[in-house]
Amino acid sequence: MLKLNLTISLITILTTISYAQQADIIIGKYRLPNKLEIEIFENQGKYFGKIISLNGFEDGQVKDINNPDRSKRKDSLLGKLIIQDLEYDMEEKKWIKGSMYGAEKGMHFNLKITEVRQNEIVVIGSKYIMRKTLEWKKL
Repeated sequence: MLKLNLTISLITILTTISYAQQADIIIGKYRLPNKLEIEIFENQGKYFGKIISLNGFEDGQVKDINNPDRSKRKDSLLGKLIIQDLEYDMEEKKWIKGSMYGAEKGMHFNLKITEVRQNEIVVIGSKYIMRKTLEWKKL
């Protein structure tokens, strides 16, 4: 009986470690097509992303001037959390149920990451019936 309990415990631990390693492969820094550089990180089992470099974004825009909340339009874009609440779906091997703030239009989109390649990730942003697939380059 003790041997069975130890075996079950070991399998559970190894499965948990494997799951975390699969989910964590998106952690890192990426350059988006709009020139922003972001860092994706994990916090309490969900994934988030913040702007770490502007690289001449929108001809030098540094403030969140398009934010629909007027009180936030003077906030700096650098350090801004723009990806929230991505969850790893182990069955589909995708990160789903996330949201992303697009500073160039001041809009929030649904976000999921569908594929991880060696030097990039494939993301899908959607709002209502509109949908766009992009590749983000890993730094």
